[in-house]
Amino acid sequence: MHPQQICSDLVKIRSENPPGNTSGVIEYIRYFLDALGVPSQVICSSEGGCNLVTTGTHRPLLFCGHADVVPALDEGWTYPPFSGMMRGGYVWGRGASDMKGGCAAILSACEKCVDSCGSLPASLVFVCDEETGGERGIQYLLEKNVLSPCDCLIAEPTPVLHPCIGQKGLCRLELKFTGTPGHGSLYPVVGVSAVMEAMRVLDYLKNIHKRSFHMDRKMKDILKTSAEVISEEFRIEKGSEILEHVTFNPGVINGGEKVNIVAQCCSLDLEMRIPWGCNIQDLVNEIMVQASHAVLMKETLHEPSLTDPLCDFASLVCREVGNVQEGLA
Repeated sequence: MHPQQICSDLVKIRSENPPGNTSGVIEYIRYFLDALGVPSQVICSSEGGCNLVTTGTHRPLLFCGHADVVPALDEGWTYPPFSGMMRGGYVWGRGASDMKGGCAAILSACEKCVDSCGSLPASLVFVCDEETGGERGIQYLLEKNVLSPCDCLIAEPTPVLHPCIGQKGLCRLELKFTGTPGHGSLYPVVGVSAVMEAMRVLDYLKNIHKRSFHMDRKMKDILKTSAEVISEEFRIEKGSEILEHVTFNPGVINGGEKVNIVAQCCSLDLEMRIPWGCNIQDLVNEIMVQASHAVLMKETLHEPSLTDPLCDFASLVCREVGNVQEGLA
């Protein structure tokens, strides 16, 4: 089956996270693999949080995809977000790129492998909650010893013909700010606004974004090439600023009780992507000093990753990408 059709089918099956119910997508994938004669098991870490792992392959290579997508508002779409419309050579809808298109590519490629040689060259895993940190997905499967560490190819979207060998670190903070309430007519002379305290932290992050961090020459060369790819892909001039600096996004902010009351409570869900050379824990400590009126409710920290660009696996992938590029020339 053409990956475009598979992708369209998957987009039509809602799997927004939150809430993270991926049972419909996983059932589609299980049925697809059954038709190929590829056995699999569905492992649910919670109600609706379903993962799928192939069984009996035991290959030293893993193809990985995630079945969940971020939520979608109905407004602002050329076509409805879960229509899976195929138009103009594209599949339209939430998750078509991240990453039901990648899942479709894996399934279509596996179908070709089975048709040509009767077996798969890799094990497969499709997980339920990449978009919320992986606790119910890949982390759960590793904790249960369902998977063992091995070479892994993740079909996340990347610029065409440019495989990704590394990723910035991740820092997610859930902060709860507490202010001193008062009548709105008296602020800022009287009262402490929890909303403004959250804003003060966000203003401080603008200065953090401007910082540079020490990297060795090898890393600088990799990032220089990567920045050129990003700049071309997104038609921007600041590809290096994205890769070499802390980027931040105040994804969710809720605060205040009434328009004429100085806000007593405000919550901020903050995500930062951390470049190589930046100490994540030091960064969190620095932010918390600025957030003197806040309590850190939850944190998720992951260091930057990098696969050696000269290792056999990376070399093989790049060589095959080159072969595809020659075929398209």
